[in-house]
Amino acid sequence: MAMGERTSARVFASALRNLGAQAKHIDPGEKEWPVVTDSNFGMANIDLAETRRRTQRYILPLLRKRVIPVICGFLGKNRRGNITTVGRGGSDITGFLMGKCLDADEVIVVTDAEGVMSADPDKIKEARLIERISVEEMRDLARFGAQVMHPRAMNYKDPNTSAKVIHFRYGNLSVRGTTILGSKEVEFVGVRAYEKPLAMLTIIGREMQTTPGILVKAATPLGKAGVNIFGVSIGPRSFSVYVAEEDSHRALKLLHSTITKHKLIKSVTSEGNIALLIAESERFIYTPGAIARLSKPLARARINIIEILSSRASISFFVNWNNRKEALKLLRQAVKEVG
Repeated sequence: MAMGERTSARVFASALRNLGAQAKHIDPGEKEWPVVTDSNFGMANIDLAETRRRTQRYILPLLRKRVIPVICGFLGKNRRGNITTVGRGGSDITGFLMGKCLDADEVIVVTDAEGVMSADPDKIKEARLIERISVEEMRDLARFGAQVMHPRAMNYKDPNTSAKVIHFRYGNLSVRGTTILGSKEVEFVGVRAYEKPLAMLTIIGREMQTTPGILVKAATPLGKAGVNIFGVSIGPRSFSVYVAEEDSHRALKLLHSTITKHKLIKSVTSEGNIALLIAESERFIYTPGAIARLSKPLARARINIIEILSSRASISFFVNWNNRKEALKLLRQAVKEVG
């Protein structure tokens, strides 16, 4: 898996030398290699402190001598000297990591796209270039399928380093692209509980999943009344919305008013005393069976899960309020084991 990067670094360094520049490829097999990770092969965690120390010791002196270091992207090395990988598309991670460890003024990602677009230009011809985007927006775009950037790369975007994405075809690092603004907030990893109980309002009827606009007709009155919706789930003959229990009676009346005007909707019910627990970790995106691994301890403790809603790096669990404390403890331990 490492050979593609190791070969490319040698070829690129050779091309730079043929153009008259001083260049040196940096390979995991050499002492100058800077990126140190754990042994989680395929999705290795980077030891930032050790990587920074080695970067300052081995890479910075090359730059001061005006030698261009060509560093293999995507790769790391554990404490035993074994080559690791930091995840598919991880060259973006390496780029921002080196920028952070070198206290660089700028990181430029050169790719096969004009920058970050408003939609995939292969699917939407009217897609336009986004000139500026925040780190958090960039990370979320990457999490949900945009191929222009690896989401973990944003973990290493330094607030003092400017960054942009440009297309390789221009052959000019000064061209217009997408500027990435700010720095990533410290990511919360773990489980947190919403502090107040929720209520689940369920609307029963026919053809719920196949009737366009039926969910909007129910949710719009709630939005106009200032009732926040914490989650939505939909099935063949019903859909449920979760609201704060203190808003549930008002929400129930609004939904009942809606169903009397729709021939497919028959009834609305309400169940309160529900706790919302939210587990968050970037690891969920890349860990098969993450939901099963988090749910299993609750099942063993005979805690019934009313609903599970997932969104890439976060998984929401709805349980009975009386099970809140025990479920919170079990989920926190399970998240640690997932990594």
